[in-house]
Amino acid sequence: MTRLIRPYGDTTGDGMVQLSFTLPVPYGARASAAAVRLAGEMGLEPASVVHSRAMGPDFTFFILYGKARHLIDFDAIEEPAGREYPALSVKQVNLAIRGGLGRRLVVVGACVGTDAHTVGIDAILNVKGFAGEKGLEHYREMRVVNLGAQVPVEELAARARAEGADAVLVSQVVTQRDAHLRNARELAAAFGEPRPLLVVGGPRFDTVTAADLGVDRVFGRGTTPGEVASYLVHALGLPVPGESPEGETGAAPAGSGTAGSGTAGPVTAGSGTEGAHE
Repeated sequence: MTRLIRPYGDTTGDGMVQLSFTLPVPYGARASAAAVRLAGEMGLEPASVVHSRAMGPDFTFFILYGKARHLIDFDAIEEPAGREYPALSVKQVNLAIRGGLGRRLVVVGACVGTDAHTVGIDAILNVKGFAGEKGLEHYREMRVVNLGAQVPVEELAARARAEGADAVLVSQVVTQRDAHLRNARELAAAFGEPRPLLVVGGPRFDTVTAADLGVDRVFGRGTTPGEVASYLVHALGLPVPGESPEGETGAAPAGSGTAGSGTAGPVTAGSGTEGAHE
């Protein structure tokens, strides 16, 4: 059985698509002709430029509208793998940590390299959280140290060891020249073994797995604090009291997690914040 589909614009199956891109050529009629030809090579035919604007003397930005020639068989698309661990409530996470570790779980997070975009790491760590869920600072049995933005990988590794981190969370929004992938691999190399759980996340990690980067878990766009907290409990092998709540679902980013071991060390002074709620 096959179900052939193409994009929907005005009517079913018309294949109409809008896309935008920038070409490294001066603004003008010749540039627009080049944009239309490129759209044709991309499978949009006919295509037309509906907007163009000079981006400095040597670049032009385009918005085009065109008809996709290609069809895909939707029935041949496999359902992505689901989350392999249960979604836990804040109370379940706290009880699992208290019963399994007998101490607070230490999480150190940062944006590494030149990345100054803290929206991702703050959404997971800050008490205000994201998508209606409280961040990890809200969890009574977690101690969260948020180092902020533009943290060198070596500095993050040193601080994580000093804090005795059980898990290190890194958010990467900047992806130019695959900086996010390079930073993730440098993170894995900086820790060696034994090491805490290494978790990376951001909107452009969907083409790689944790094994590709040498980390324990990769989270993608839309990840919530509860998903991360539930994963930490799962990856550390902590016993979960009671059943997982019904109806809780979330994104299932690529990668698989394995338990890591935190390295003990003295706590150093810094700007870490601690959760104090159940």
